[in-house]
This record gives sequence, C-alpha cells and structure tokens, in this order.
Amino acid sequence: MTLSNASDMIAEDQISSTEWPLWEIFIRGQQGISHRHVGSLHAPDAKTAIQSARDVYTRRSEGVSIWVVESQQITASSPSDKGPLYEPSKSKIYRHPTFFDIPDKVGAM
Repeated sequence: MTLSNASDMIAEDQISSTEWPLWEIFIRGQQGISHRHVGSLHAPDAKTAIQSARDVYTRRSEGVSIWVVESQQITASSPSDKGPLYEPSKSKIYRHPTFFDIPDKVGAM
C-alpha cells in the first residue's frame, strides 16, 4: 500500500464516520434504579454504539446497563408547547401527591 492509498483510506473512513447515525446514550449506575442520559456518539449500528458507549461513558465500571437510541427515533415536545401540553393536569388535583403523608422511613420516592 502506498502512502497515497493509506491517506485515501483514512479520508474514506473519516467521511463514512461522519455519515454514521447519532445515538443517544443512557446509563443505569450501580446504585440507580433508572437510566439517565449521559451523552451522544456516532456509530454505524446499535451493537457498536453500545460498545463505544461502554468505552466512553463507563470507564470506571460505574454502569450496570446501557441503552442506546438512534437520535432520529426520538420525538420530543417543544418548550413552546409547555402551556397547552401541561395545563390539563393542573385541573386534576387528585393526581398530585399533596393529599398523602409519606412516612420518613420510606425515604426518597
């Protein structure tokens, strides 16, 4: 392989990696009960995204579970829709836990 061919291969790898989909990474920690968003990365597929997420986001073995979700699959509400989206819940006060006394021994809920 010539130097020219090697640089062509590197350029092709760089181009193809920028075309890889973006994945959102969620990690569940050792003491956690839910996954939390820790960042994003580009990968060609879900399996590679999990392996890369393990290498990038759990370097100290702090995770017990990794979720990867392709960013284009996520649908989110807009902050400008906050009013219409959440206003109906204010009229249903029975859904709020303000009527219940939570014993101290229960801890965090």
